[in-house]
Amino acid sequence: MKSKTIVFTAPRQVAVEMKELRPLGPEDVMVKMEYTVVSGGTERACLLGMENTARNYPMSLGYCGVGQVEAVGESVIRTKPGDRVLVYHGIHTAHNVIPQADVTVVENDELESLDAAFVIIASMGLGGVRKLELELGESAMVMGLGLLGLFSIQFLRLSGAYPLIAADPNPARRELALKLGADYGVDPTAPDFTEQIMTLTKGKGVKATVEVTGVSAAMKGALEVAAPMGRIALLGCTRVSDCAVDYYTQVHRPGVKLIGAHNFVRPKVESYPHHWTHQDDCKAILDLIGAGRITVAPIVSRVVSPDVAVTVYDELCNDPNFPLGTVFDWRNEE
Repeated sequence: MKSKTIVFTAPRQVAVEMKELRPLGPEDVMVKMEYTVVSGGTERACLLGMENTARNYPMSLGYCGVGQVEAVGESVIRTKPGDRVLVYHGIHTAHNVIPQADVTVVENDELESLDAAFVIIASMGLGGVRKLELELGESAMVMGLGLLGLFSIQFLRLSGAYPLIAADPNPARRELALKLGADYGVDPTAPDFTEQIMTLTKGKGVKATVEVTGVSAAMKGALEVAAPMGRIALLGCTRVSDCAVDYYTQVHRPGVKLIGAHNFVRPKVESYPHHWTHQDDCKAILDLIGAGRITVAPIVSRVVSPDVAVTVYDELCNDPNFPLGTVFDWRNEE
């Protein structure tokens, strides 16, 4: 069986091809996809062949999506044909064949599939926020307002952060962050950035920061405004480390904690405080969306056909204002 698939054939080269699906193994699930979400930072880095990325072309990405189970292997117990599921570690394709460990059943039938399609990438933001061990009333900041950053804003708001600061050079993204719960929006490239943050935090600095730009200059900025014994979750994947950090004065002496928050660094079987499994975080977010505590719709920028993938990825490589919530619609594809 073949499935329409988006393929990075070489650096900066994209094609839409009919690819043969691998055989369904005993632990596998075949999912007919509805939507897959473009993860701008990761996919751009891989398409450009940047440092700290896979470069094994041809490659296909697209780890965040939702679809309907069509078939299951003989040993599958987590799901059954007809279930709607989140697909983790899948690719941008009409059909994904993946291990049952990488699907999460969407139990709420009233939840929109377009909302559910963002849950896996949202879970990465939640994992980073949990590791900050935030306490009610502590100041918090998100550096970088891509998809992960905007979901992190919402999770920090729910966790009781105050003041909650959204930092990004893009004014439209700052405005969206304010609508999603941030108290203040600040341009981190402004000459008086440090002074603004210290004013907003009453001279104390930021207690808890989610750094999600993957840009080392932003990390340096986060350290400059960190409170003594503050925490910084490194959620963004830094591809190039090109800014020197004075570790004695900015980390060691003030007791700042730098927390690696890659999504792979999670418990695999059982959640515990501040460290939840991927499955448990996804289920929690599905419940929060269903209850109206988390909103997805303002983050969705456009839903497009896979047939325009070449144009979409050209924009991703070259347009600094690439539409954040870009979604491929696979419902009518084979």
